[in-house]
Amino acid sequence: MTVKEILDLAKEKMGKSIAVYQDNMASIRAGRANPKLLDHIMVDYYGTPTPLPQVGSVSVPEARMIVIKPWEKSMIKAIEKAINLSDLGINPNNDGEVVRLIFPELNTERRKDLTKQVKKEAEDAKVAVRSIRRDAIENVKKLKKDSLITEDEQRKAEEDAQKLTDKAIKDVDAICAAKEKEIMEV
Repeated sequence: MTVKEILDLAKEKMGKSIAVYQDNMASIRAGRANPKLLDHIMVDYYGTPTPLPQVGSVSVPEARMIVIKPWEKSMIKAIEKAINLSDLGINPNNDGEVVRLIFPELNTERRKDLTKQVKKEAEDAKVAVRSIRRDAIENVKKLKKDSLITEDEQRKAEEDAQKLTDKAIKDVDAICAAKEKEIMEV
């Protein structure tokens, strides 16, 4: 494995860690209705667990409401059950045609709890990024130990790995700050 391959692999893994963090942030409920909240909810579709967005159309007609129109009316009860079993904390309403989720205003205490959760997940993402950097640097040191690269090349590779890490952590911080701002908006 070359230095370039090691750094490219590290960059790819860091990108995936950031993508996972960003996906987790999309599923955290901040005062507004966001269809991404439903992506992880699995509905029992004739015995097969299926993501909720695949059993009906999901729309956001108002800032605090999500409407789910199932492809089959018979799925309304299964959708309601899946939402009730999820950690959303919202009771679904149905009129026989669609399922409505109405999001209440978040109180200050709940907003602070969500902010703590966002910060904790940001720290977890940063730990993952730093772990990837450590692995990359260890692989570079092995190349040096095996006399495949010079000491200068090793130092340059370690600096490049640190630059990748700094950029990834900056991206995580930006996502975290944006989500905190969204949560604290009243």
